Parts: sequence; structure tokens; C-alpha cells
Amino acid sequence: MVCQQCGNPVDGAVFCSRCGARVQAPPPMYNLPPAMLVPRVQRHVQTLGILWCVFGAYRFVMGIFAAMFLMGLSRPGFFGPWTPWGSHGDFPMMHSPFMASIGSFVAVMTLILAALSFAVGFSLLTRKPWGRVLAIVVAVLSLIKIPFGTALGIYTLWVLAPALSGAEWDAIADRT
Repeated sequence: MVCQQCGNPVDGAVFCSRCGARVQAPPPMYNLPPAMLVPRVQRHVQTLGILWCVFGAYRFVMGIFAAMFLMGLSRPGFFGPWTPWGSHGDFPMMHSPFMASIGSFVAVMTLILAALSFAVGFSLLTRKPWGRVLAIVVAVLSLIKIPFGTALGIYTLWVLAPALSGAEWDAIADRT
């Protein structure tokens, strides 16, 4: 072997005896096998699927409570004998069909968003080919649902959004 710096013949040494340049890399200090790399998507997809199903149940329960509250506000006597505006004067918009329509809208949107969350959880748990795309779309939509939707959306995007995650997902997706 020859030194790349000065051309001096070197016989298995790490440094050249004439110029002191490094000739080859030093031998490894430990003979450890390389660490096994477990793919990120495969590690986190089960957890993500379960969390999306739990988040869907949370959205459903909280949305139904909110819809029931708004629909209850649309009926006279919701506050019983005590009203915050006095016994004779109610807030004019309180007991109107407008509140019932808001409650109905909240109930419908809750069912749609909870169904989307359950669909994401199901698709991730069963490794459907379309599950990654649906999860990314619903994760972006749930970022505004502070704090749980934001945390779950960020976690989902961290696991599934990178390009390498797409290749990993294609490898583990169930195409049957």
C-alpha cells in the first residue's frame, strides 16, 4: 500500500512514517453487530390506530353532550325556576328554533367527524392501502381540536407524512 499524500510505501500502518498522514481507518474498537433498525411506521401504526379509535369515541361523546345542551337551551324552562336574566326576562335568542338548529348541526358534524376518526383507526389497524392518505387528511383537519386533536394530528403527521413513511406503508399495507 502507498501513502496518498507523499507516495511513501506503507505496510499496514495507520499513519505514514514519512509525512504522518492517515493511511487507513483505525480498526474498530468493539466487535458489536450493527443495531437492528425497526421501521418507524411499523412501530407506531398500532398505537396510532388505537388512539384514533379512542379519539373518535371522545369526539362522539363530547359532541352529543354539546348537542343535547344546545337543544335543551332551545326549550323554555331549561334553567328551571332560576334564570340568569331575572324571572321574567330571558335572553331573546335563548329559547328559539335557532338554538335547536345549532344543536342539530353540532350533532351531525360530530357524527361525521367521529366516523372519520373511527375510519382512520380502522384503516391503520387493518393496514388498508388508503389508510395513510386518509390519516394524513384527517390529522390536518383535527389540528384545530385543541389539545387532543392537535397532539394526535402532530403525532400522525410525524409518523406518516415523510416520503420514507410512504414507502414503508406500501411495504406493510394489506392489499388483499
